[in-house]
Amino acid sequence: MSGFDRALARVETAFNLMAAFSIFVLMFLGVAQVLGRKLFNMPIFGYLDIVEQAIALFAFLGIAYCQRLGGHIRMELLLTQLRGRALWLAEAVGIVLALAVIALLIENSFGHFLRAYEYGDSTIDAEIPVWPSKLLVPIAFTLLWLRLVLQLVEYGRLARNPDSKPRGVPTIAALSEQAQREIQDAGVDDAPSRTARDGG
Repeated sequence: MSGFDRALARVETAFNLMAAFSIFVLMFLGVAQVLGRKLFNMPIFGYLDIVEQAIALFAFLGIAYCQRLGGHIRMELLLTQLRGRALWLAEAVGIVLALAVIALLIENSFGHFLRAYEYGDSTIDAEIPVWPSKLLVPIAFTLLWLRLVLQLVEYGRLARNPDSKPRGVPTIAALSEQAQREIQDAGVDDAPSRTARDGG
C-alpha cells in the first residue's frame, strides 16, 4: 500500500501543478484581454469561453492533493473529543460516506461527459468542444476516490492498532500544528507580546 500511496501522490501532485499552472496562464490571459481591449480595441476572441472551460482545471484537479494533505474544511467538534480506536472508527465512517458520495459524482459526471461527446456540445461564442473539460471532472473524482480508499485502509489499520503511528492520513493534531505554524509565520501570535512590551 505504501508503494501505491507514493505513486498516487505523484499523480496528485502533477494534477495540482496543472491546476496551479492553469491559474497562472489565466492571469496572463486576463491581462492580455484587458490590455488588448483598452489599448488596441482587440479583445481575445472566445475569452469567456476559454475561462469557462478552464474552471474545471483549477476547480477539480487539486481536490485529491488537498484531501491527502487534509486541507479541506472539516467539522471536528465531535472528532476533537474522541481518542484512540473511537477516533479512527469515526474517521473511517466519514471516509465511507465520502466514498459513496464521490462514487455517485463519478457516475453522473461521466454521464455528462458522454452526452457532451456524443452530441458534439460546444461553447456558444468560440464553439470550443466542452467534452475535454467535462472529462476532467470524473478523472479528478476517480483520483480522489482512490485517495479515500487508501485513507480508509489506513484508518482501519489504526482502529485495529490504536497505538500505531498514523501514515498517509491527516490527523487533528497535525492540522492544529500546521495552523499554529501559519499563525507564527504571519506574526499574529507575537503581536500582543510586542504591544505589552511597548506599553500599549
